[in-house]
Amino acid sequence: MMDTAIISIGNELLTGQTVNTNATWIASRLNLAGFSVKEILVVGDEESEILRAISSTAEHASLVLITGGLGPTRDDITKHALCKYFNCSLQQDPDVLKDIRGFFLRRGLDITELNRLQAMVPEKATALRNPNGTAPGLWLRQNNTIFIAMPGVPFEMKEMMDQQVIPALEKQGRKQFIIHKTVLTQGIGESALAELIAVWESSLPETIQLAYLPSPGIVRLRLTAKGDKQQLLKSLINREVEKLRSIIPEFIWGYDDDTLEGVTGKILKQRGLRLGTAESCTGGYIAHRITSIPGSSEWFNGCVVAYANRAKEKLLNVSPELIRNHGAVSREVAEAMATGAQKALNCDYAIGVTGIAGPGGGSMEKPAGTVCIAVAGPSSVISRKYQFGDNRERNIIRSGNAALALLKEKTESDPEKGK
Repeated sequence: MMDTAIISIGNELLTGQTVNTNATWIASRLNLAGFSVKEILVVGDEESEILRAISSTAEHASLVLITGGLGPTRDDITKHALCKYFNCSLQQDPDVLKDIRGFFLRRGLDITELNRLQAMVPEKATALRNPNGTAPGLWLRQNNTIFIAMPGVPFEMKEMMDQQVIPALEKQGRKQFIIHKTVLTQGIGESALAELIAVWESSLPETIQLAYLPSPGIVRLRLTAKGDKQQLLKSLINREVEKLRSIIPEFIWGYDDDTLEGVTGKILKQRGLRLGTAESCTGGYIAHRITSIPGSSEWFNGCVVAYANRAKEKLLNVSPELIRNHGAVSREVAEAMATGAQKALNCDYAIGVTGIAGPGGGSMEKPAGTVCIAVAGPSSVISRKYQFGDNRERNIIRSGNAALALLKEKTESDPEKGK
């Protein structure tokens, strides 16, 4: 297996102006292809820093991937740093120059001298063609280490990785496979979950590693197996996942790239049912997640954002007396919001969410983070009261996860339409 390092170049990454999504994507893509990423470095647009990073990673990595600094401006110095490291000079690559000319010609533009200079590549490098931009990638080798430099523009880098870099690396020979399986849980915290599955975890085979990946309201359990027999690794992981299913069936809701909104949407679509949401403290967040799914219009009718009590009364027909007696943040009001949304949006199922997102606005009886959620179905309504915390952003996310999980629970427990 190739031990791999990733170097991301750019002052904007160090100042926080740009999030380093390139490194995350590259690491994920390499891992799926069976390459083990051991280190990720971020350096600025300074030749000395780039050289230091290259020298450092070359000491232990057999594969070094570099992004950034290949553009036409003065701060793009990656090629010059590579020339210094490999003790070579720049030379014009006629194929790259042809690509650059074609790139501008297709856009009806004249090529500039700065862009012409992008056809200059280190003489010891093999150029990687860039159909989406003007900066070519570079492939170099020294001793037993492969160096690959790619543009920092994400869509240019991604196509270069998928179409050229990964296929070429796979031809170098892969000694090991890396297999991942992620089990998605909701409704239980990380420490409580760890205690519940402690015996199972301690009995995992040596070839399988377990990682806890918590996020607001959700804990992902990622199982990773490494070895030279792909099918055996898959079988081992699947066997352990089945064991886990028998231990915590009530908390598992999906696997790998599943989303709560996607899983519940499939159930509704398969049954020919439609959904609506009535949201107060989440402000349309749940509807946003749902409408981010292509084709969700087949099962989602819409959303009523009823933030003020007056809006709950007018738009969802929530009784003012109900609000006076129980408070706007109550299971009773959440249920009334859900049933009101059913009628207002003409849907089979509806979610009602009301709460105190925080950090202020709470009381001794109902502190910040108190959230009440209801799901109304064709024949009944269920509701729950939750106590999250005082962080507004996390509370909104956790409320969304809890609401979608309650919807999943409700749809799965209800008899199917026509039965």
